[in-house]
Amino acid sequence: MELHFTGEVWYWRGPSPFHFVTVPDDASDAIADVASLVTYGWGMIPVTGRIGSTEFTTSLWPKDGGYIVPIKKAVQIAQSIDVGDDVDVELVIEVQAP
Repeated sequence: MELHFTGEVWYWRGPSPFHFVTVPDDASDAIADVASLVTYGWGMIPVTGRIGSTEFTTSLWPKDGGYIVPIKKAVQIAQSIDVGDDVDVELVIEVQAP
């Protein structure tokens, strides 16, 4: 499954601070349809992502009925990303048939 969307980078100042992009509702609904086939627990969804020319692996986090994409520091530096920036995100989820 391939998903493409644009979202704003935001910062979460929790016990483990991180930058995220929220997956839009329509894409979150599509992910939810295959979540049981790909999650490795706690609702986490492994993905390969791309922002600009930087490809990375991560896991989508479930949040408020949808998903969020954590943006690693290496991606932020490589693509000069900061809080409030709009970024184009490509995600690939490897779905295995049941």
